[in-house]
Amino acid sequence: MTASHSPNLPEELKQQLQSLVPAAFKDGQLDTDALRQLLGVEATARDERYGLNWAGKADSYKALQYPSSATLRPRIDQSVDFEHAQHVFIEGENLEVLKTLQRAYFGKVKMIYIDPPYNTGSDSFVYPDRFQESREDYLKRIESLDIDGNITKEGLFRKNSKDNGHYHSNWLSMMLPRLYLARNLLRDDGVIFISIDDNEQSNLKLLCDEVFGAENFIGQFARLTKKGGKSTDSISKNNDFLICYSKSDKPKFYPFEHNDKDFKYSDEHLETRGLYKLNQTLDYDTLGYVNSLDYEIVIDSKSYYPGNVTEDEFKKRKQENPKDAYRWRWSENLFKFGYENGFVVVKTSRNGSRIYTKTYLLASIEDDGEYYIDYQDRTKPLSSIDFIDNVYSNDNAKKDLKRLMGKGIFDYPKPTSLIYTLAKF
Repeated sequence: MTASHSPNLPEELKQQLQSLVPAAFKDGQLDTDALRQLLGVEATARDERYGLNWAGKADSYKALQYPSSATLRPRIDQSVDFEHAQHVFIEGENLEVLKTLQRAYFGKVKMIYIDPPYNTGSDSFVYPDRFQESREDYLKRIESLDIDGNITKEGLFRKNSKDNGHYHSNWLSMMLPRLYLARNLLRDDGVIFISIDDNEQSNLKLLCDEVFGAENFIGQFARLTKKGGKSTDSISKNNDFLICYSKSDKPKFYPFEHNDKDFKYSDEHLETRGLYKLNQTLDYDTLGYVNSLDYEIVIDSKSYYPGNVTEDEFKKRKQENPKDAYRWRWSENLFKFGYENGFVVVKTSRNGSRIYTKTYLLASIEDDGEYYIDYQDRTKPLSSIDFIDNVYSNDNAKKDLKRLMGKGIFDYPKPTSLIYTLAKF
């Protein structure tokens, strides 16, 4: 594979801005005063401007802007069914990996979940992005492998002690470029979920406001981490948080919980209508017979009659016009609209083929003189209350790992049920 550089983010952003606002550029350079004037924004004294600042912020942007020439190498010897696997596990210094992914996955990812160091001062580590070192030294450091080809921890990590005067600054400098690159990978309607606790929750919220835009904040959810235990004599800190931001467009969420568990099917309308259930057969025998609702339906050259009767029985019933008998629940016009818009499905069993109607979580057919599809939310929204349950706790995660691996591996694992719920949502 030939090495290629990751996108030059500042240059690409400059080209986009120049294309959008050419009057803000003089001799090919951005004139910030002209841009402010075009925006109708008055100059503000720098020390009065609202925002998040820290020691080393400018250097953290340098780490983001430096292009990468790294490439990903497949490890066939460590893979299972490499040619057909539907997933990929990437091992590497994550800033370099994120840069490497930019070209192939820019704007394509629907959801990102990250579990960064919580910066507790005792059990979290940060990457020492050494801005003063040469490019050659940096590459040697991040490509440090042992004899088995695994990345070594020596030189990659160091403890970020609370005694360090730049304790919070170091963490923010580590997070900023990685969040910015993660944002680039998201689709316009993509979302990111970030786990965090009290140590950096407030800083992370402000940092995400800067990277993603405060207007793209979706919500913050509390998660129960353990049932018992206490942090001090007076209180028990037994929860952390999930912070959620979108890329730009407001995403369409599919609430994971509903009282009716029959909503379990999906079709090509999942994005707009959500899951559906097979409500009931289109024919019914307890609503009273209506002659106009007793008609022939032809689907794929096959004729269907209410009650699965034969054609002769159908004609006889139409003539007799009984008080009670099978008939369709929908009129011919409503059926035509429902069939053409995907609200009808034919199911075949040992008793023959029957026509069923679909009931979607987020859409229904309405009649206002003429038929139309009404989109509405009938589901239970996701909330912090949903996560105050031991099913998403670290205790359960440790049990899962022990059951799968035979022993505990990580100090603070997250349960698979958490990721499953977020992905389903």
